[in-house]
Amino acid sequence: MSISSKSIAIIGLWLLALIWGSNFMLMKIAVWHISPTQVVLVRVAFGFIPVFAYALFKKEIKFAHVKHLHHFVVMSLFATVLNLYGFVKGTELLQSGIAGAMSGAAPIFAFIVAVIFLPQETFSIKKLFGITVGFLGVLLIANPFSNELKSFAIEGVLFMVMASVCLGASFVYSSRFISPLKLSASALTTYQLGIALIILLVVIDFDGLSNINKNTLVFSSVTLGLGFLGTGIACIIYYFIIDQLGAVKAASVSYITPVVALLIGSFIALEPIGKKEYFAAALITLGVYLLNNRTKRKAMNLREVTSTL
Repeated sequence: MSISSKSIAIIGLWLLALIWGSNFMLMKIAVWHISPTQVVLVRVAFGFIPVFAYALFKKEIKFAHVKHLHHFVVMSLFATVLNLYGFVKGTELLQSGIAGAMSGAAPIFAFIVAVIFLPQETFSIKKLFGITVGFLGVLLIANPFSNELKSFAIEGVLFMVMASVCLGASFVYSSRFISPLKLSASALTTYQLGIALIILLVVIDFDGLSNINKNTLVFSSVTLGLGFLGTGIACIIYYFIIDQLGAVKAASVSYITPVVALLIGSFIALEPIGKKEYFAAALITLGVYLLNNRTKRKAMNLREVTSTL
């Protein structure tokens, strides 16, 4: 008995949630050995390989696309370099499970940026309620009024918010300048990762990068787990899910990933995650669900700004 493509896509959706949810623990392992910028470099480098190979196989890479290079540079900065750095730095300062829960709020901040800069994005009572609920979840995690406030926790939350805002900025830019180009998702992601890799190779400090070579488990976790699988293969799986189920259903992975990250942080990384954090994650997920009320046309734009969590 053969399995339909849609059934495979549903399995892929749960697999993708597991992969992206695991990324936060892998990022936490990585920053114990190398700097956050170096983590982003390694992740982008090894994530680029399968995406580039996939785009070549699909014959989506075109020399004519060079004339849009300036747009790809902007997308690389917002959707890859700054976005990934914010998530890695935030994960360094927070527990991996908490960082994963915070990442679930990315669509909320992205929507706020979109409302400010895109005329077609409008508020409704339902969306306003979704933003409010999501913010309550973020505040519950940040806990700014605690007598035991730790400054690095607030800083970690702010880096996660920065990453989300950058993703929102890339969505706005994509809607205005990338969507009319009618590029495939695999081609755009290849250009984003490739240009991001060049930028990172120029600007980061390589001192200490060789530390990941001292432990085979760490090396494989960062290169194969976080980079090749958690970034490159994950993007390819996401493309397949979108093609089979549509962008709106594919976006439901954003509801599952924070929960997976919390469970991994609690039961595998053995982080002290309590009921408050689970409740906060539930609020964030509910807020995102209430916001996810876009038309199919708008949802399709999301594949142009895929966050490689």
